[in-house]
Amino acid sequence: MPFRYRLQKVLDFRIRKKEEQLLVVQKAQQDVYIQEEKIRQNEAEIQQTILNKKTADFRMMEYYDNYLHHLWDKAEVLEQEKQRLISILEEEKQKLVKLEQAVKVVEKHKEKQKEAYQEEQKAIELKEFSEIGVQRFFIHSREEAEELEEQLKRIETDN
Repeated sequence: MPFRYRLQKVLDFRIRKKEEQLLVVQKAQQDVYIQEEKIRQNEAEIQQTILNKKTADFRMMEYYDNYLHHLWDKAEVLEQEKQRLISILEEEKQKLVKLEQAVKVVEKHKEKQKEAYQEEQKAIELKEFSEIGVQRFFIHSREEAEELEEQLKRIETDN
């Protein structure tokens, strides 16, 4: 009879939850990358605006200054959003670690149960071999006893 783990459904459930959480972590990581890209684009726009301001007409300076202030404010908002997304990512990673630990606990239990099952199967097998050995011994002993009796009868008949 093959090994059947009685908590296999629990293990499968925990593995499924861990995989779902891994997808959530990947999504959170992707959100952080997207936010970092937005920050890089905003920084590039700030640099481009500064370069354009240097060559622009002096009557446009106020508009450039207002636009730069807008971009700097936007950079602050983007950075705050990035920090928020990073904190969400860390929380999701912690959840993933807890789920991984839960899976490892059940997997370790499964391994111990499997080892115990294998030991039990070996013991049963050894018992069967022992019984077979004892039966062979008795059969062999009986055959030897019969042979001795036959030899004794022959000796008695010869005398």
